[in-house]
Amino acid sequence: MNNLAISKKLSLVIAIQLALVSQVSAADNEAKAAVKSDQERVNDSYIEKMQIIGHDARLSKQTGSATLIDELELEQFKFDDINRVLYSVPGVNIREEDGYGLRPNIGFRGATPERSKKINIMEDGVLIGPAPYSAASAYYFPMTSKMTAIEVFKGPAAIKYGPNTVAGSLNMVTRAVPQSSEGLVDVSGGSDGFAKAHAYYGDTIDNFGFLIEGVHMRADGFKELDGGGDTGFEKNDIMAKLRYDLAGDAFDQVFELKLAYADENSNETYLGLTDTDFAADPNRRYVASQLDNMDWTHSQVQFNHFITGDNFDVTTRVYRNDFERAWYKINGFKGGLVNRSLQEILADPDKDEVNSRFYNILTGNQDSVAEYEKLVLGNNDRTYYSQGIQSDLNLQLELLGMQHQFATGVRFHQDQIERNHTTDNYLMSQAKLVSDGSGTQASTTDREKTDAWSVYLQDTISISALDITAGVRGEYIDAHYQNRAPGSEQDYLNKTTRIWLPSFSAFYTLSDNAGLLFGVHEGFLPTSPKQDPSIDVESSINYELGGRYNDGNFNLELIGFFNDISNLKEGCQFSSCGSDDDTEFNGGEVDVLGLELTSGYSITLTDDIDLPMSLSYTYTESEFKTSFESGFDMWGKVTAGDELPYLPENQLAVNVGLVSDQWDVNMIVRYIGEMKEAAGEGVVLSGSTTEALTVVDMSASYNFNQYGLVYVKADNLLDTQEIVSRRPYGARPSKPQQFQIGYQYRF
Repeated sequence: MNNLAISKKLSLVIAIQLALVSQVSAADNEAKAAVKSDQERVNDSYIEKMQIIGHDARLSKQTGSATLIDELELEQFKFDDINRVLYSVPGVNIREEDGYGLRPNIGFRGATPERSKKINIMEDGVLIGPAPYSAASAYYFPMTSKMTAIEVFKGPAAIKYGPNTVAGSLNMVTRAVPQSSEGLVDVSGGSDGFAKAHAYYGDTIDNFGFLIEGVHMRADGFKELDGGGDTGFEKNDIMAKLRYDLAGDAFDQVFELKLAYADENSNETYLGLTDTDFAADPNRRYVASQLDNMDWTHSQVQFNHFITGDNFDVTTRVYRNDFERAWYKINGFKGGLVNRSLQEILADPDKDEVNSRFYNILTGNQDSVAEYEKLVLGNNDRTYYSQGIQSDLNLQLELLGMQHQFATGVRFHQDQIERNHTTDNYLMSQAKLVSDGSGTQASTTDREKTDAWSVYLQDTISISALDITAGVRGEYIDAHYQNRAPGSEQDYLNKTTRIWLPSFSAFYTLSDNAGLLFGVHEGFLPTSPKQDPSIDVESSINYELGGRYNDGNFNLELIGFFNDISNLKEGCQFSSCGSDDDTEFNGGEVDVLGLELTSGYSITLTDDIDLPMSLSYTYTESEFKTSFESGFDMWGKVTAGDELPYLPENQLAVNVGLVSDQWDVNMIVRYIGEMKEAAGEGVVLSGSTTEALTVVDMSASYNFNQYGLVYVKADNLLDTQEIVSRRPYGARPSKPQQFQIGYQYRF
């Protein structure tokens, strides 16, 4: 299909939706003034469209695995770390990194968690990654503290959300403009210098509403830098929303403008420890990381228009995100006569005299003498933007005696990354990093840009107790790469991808409380613009089969899944390989199968006290189907039958609480099984595994009514720490025990 034909088809979809909007606007000009109840009705419909999953407590007929964590659940533990929130969701695999969730590594159903690049990360239904097509690694992640709902969506309905359909989507929902005067002040403090201040206020006057919300969070860090120094972070996030509701006789509309700004300054590092040093003190940091620092800013503008009638609604979003970051960090030794990566050195510091000397320089016990012993620090300075317009139409109608729920959407998206990486050489001198005076050198100077059209069509047909959903997604991607290094400039290299991704699913209602589901869809993951055309996109056929039960008090969901991956694709970044080139690799056929179980039940102990309980369990196994040898640091020499790295076989989360009108106590116990650090042989971490980890978190609160609420919480109550990863350079710990006390006042 040529570009002209594609443009005509997409133009037709847009024209249909614009025609609807035009007709509705004309009707609304003649409508009477809306009453308050109409505004509330519009508000509820609009909020629902900002989310993927509804709040209905009845049996969900969603044909796919869907988990909603609402504001009430988020308030139970008041987690500020998205990892701790998602550990209770089945089918989610995580590789921890810094202990605070500053830069999460999240995967679904066996998809590689590295920088969350294989899932769609959305905020209020819009892609929020810095450059989701051009550079999918999510070095920016929204602040969890400001979210009122977290949604995890896997399975066939993921066909509505792209570009990544191999695993699923994560949608985070920000606070809606309230229908009446409403505000909150939340302040807390805790271990390791942790402090948080969170406040919002909003109101609706006649048809106009507004909201302003801000969060400040900081910590001194739980790691101890040799010789002293800051290992903590500071983050700020401020958001404003302006909204106008227009309720008419035939149609209702909402116009909303969202503005947001966020920044972070964190003294974080990729440098870990040797296993021996970890055993002695898991929270130690070597002096060679004393200058490591991440500094970023993020800004967002989003305009939403929502229109609804008796049997349809159209949601249109226009968005722009800008992200700038500079991560100054240790890359390794200058090398030359002797070359050793930091991973090699820390994996075996006693291997020989060379490794021993390098290790002693990293720890500040010896000074740099030879040229190859100089330390190279790199500033990965990057500028991103992501912008676009998307419109989604939902239509309910009866056709040929059957009920249809028709959904279609179109999006035009652009994003770009510019890299202006530099390096500096340092000497280790008396346990201090001292510049060698050679000046800053450019290392990577390039640009990747993508223009992407996407469209989806989906129809759910209800035939008695059976709901059948058929859908298709199209992705039309034009990718561009340019090397901008002086003396090596290249004209744009162009690459195109055209693909259609079908899906089919069904839900059979057994009773008012129970039903069965089945689904199959095609998974897809594009390559980045700079990759050689010989690197193929990732593709898979994904299946799921399961059932649900929900009687309003007890719920149970059991889903089995099988991902038949025909061409696995992975990439090498600093976070995983310590590499600056973002090279991608293909790994052939891989099978991933698993079982997801969730259940919840609430027992009424007395007239005032309830005992809610919930359980989440995931079993996953994986297998490479072919043998091959790869330069990818997580694979190496793979033999058919080898498992994927960073994918635990068993994960379990149990949540138990005691809840009354004025107070509550909650405890969650998480178990994460051991994980392989590399799939095959011949690479540094071959044969290495992370240990199984059990963590207990607790929280309690007491509501003094008009005087506010006091809460206390303990993350990692038993203070258990294990190695959660040895990437990219050495062993890294989970967060130790942390206590926190806070106060909330609502008005």
